[in-house]
This record gives sequence, C-alpha cells and structure tokens, in this order.
Amino acid sequence: MAKVKVAYFCQSCGAQYPKWQGQCTSCKSWNTIVEELVSKSSKPSVSSASVLKSKPVLISDVDSSEEPRFVTSDEEFNRVLGGGIVPGSVILLGGEPGIGKSTLLLQIGLNFLYKTLYVSGEESLKQIKMRSERVGDEKSNCFFLTETKTQNLVLQFKELQPQLIIIDSIQTLQSDFIEAPAGSVSQIRECSSELITYAKETSTPIILVGHITKEGQLAGPKILEHMVDTVL
Repeated sequence: MAKVKVAYFCQSCGAQYPKWQGQCTSCKSWNTIVEELVSKSSKPSVSSASVLKSKPVLISDVDSSEEPRFVTSDEEFNRVLGGGIVPGSVILLGGEPGIGKSTLLLQIGLNFLYKTLYVSGEESLKQIKMRSERVGDEKSNCFFLTETKTQNLVLQFKELQPQLIIIDSIQTLQSDFIEAPAGSVSQIRECSSELITYAKETSTPIILVGHITKEGQLAGPKILEHMVDTVL
C-alpha cells in the first residue's frame, strides 16, 4: 500500500512545512497553516531538444522595439493594462462574487479580433450561452471549453492554438501531478505554474479569474500574486 504523503501549507503565503505549527514563520500569520494530502507524480522527462530552445544571448542582440499589444474592445480594460494585452503575459483578475468578472471577460472574448479560448470550470455551456446572447456577438471567433484538468487543457491549447486564453477560474483547476483537492494551496500553485509555463513558451496571453475571500484578499496562496505579471 502506497504511503500517504501529507504536507502543511500556509494559506496566506503558500509556505510549506513538514508539520503543523501555530504561526507561519514566513509571513508571521497566525492559524493560517492547513494540512493537505500531497503526492506529486513524476513529470515527463525533459528532452534535450526542448532544453536547446533557450540559449544565452548578449544584451546588445536583444530587440529593444516595443512589444505589440492585443487591443480589446474595452477601452478602460486596455487603459489599465497600459494599452492592451502583452503577448505571453499572465493576468490575474480578482473580485467579489457576482461583481461581474465572468461577464466582463466573456464580453472581451466575444468581441476579441483574434482566436480566443474561454475555459469555464464553474458554468456549463448552456449557462455561458444565455449570458453571451446579451453581452456579445455569437458569430465571434471565441471558442468555449468546460474542463478542469490542466493536462487536458494544455492538449487543447496545442490543438486549437488560441491567441488569448481565459481561465474561469484558477480555483477550479486540478493537476494530475498533485493529489490534492481543487482550490487547495498546492493545486493552485501547481496549476498556475503549468499555465504560466505555457504562456511564456508560446507567447500566448492568459487571463486567470481569482476569487476573493471574505477578508477581501485573493483566495489561494499569496505567492500566486507574485507568479503572474499583472494583478487587477
């Protein structure tokens, strides 16, 4: 029988401990450490071909021209992002329940000029269809997918090759590499890491929806806010 591996994570900063303790020594928060079942599977080995994709270059050889941005239909959304969405960037959009995060991103996706993939882990396609009839053009180039496994998502990304990906929400995703429930500290950290890796390797911008706790903070480990490029 396989041995059950248990770890303790701080819900505030994501720090990991071998046993429970009252105070997190990393962020000094009290009573934020919780027990989680963790059994990380071995990831596929990295081939030598993938290693050679990244090579050191001289700073003088780096192209200093301004990175082109994807301009959305929402002028205010473009303004807070500095003029549009930067290719390869990962944006974390947080807000209270019912404030309109999903509706805003659905409207942006439906009116985006490029191929978009909207991934929903909370609503069915029929629910999204009802909202799309009143917020955007159904003849847009926006695809929809209801999936929560990150490994399946990456396969769909490679097949469809969208130019913008919307994940609603990061708390619903689950990776096969971590045997922990969706929404746990370890799952949020692992799923975010896999999505960020894909975004950087393919220069595909990804927008993540994040829930807000009753204290007004983004749910999940604090390290999530440091992993992404922009927090809204």
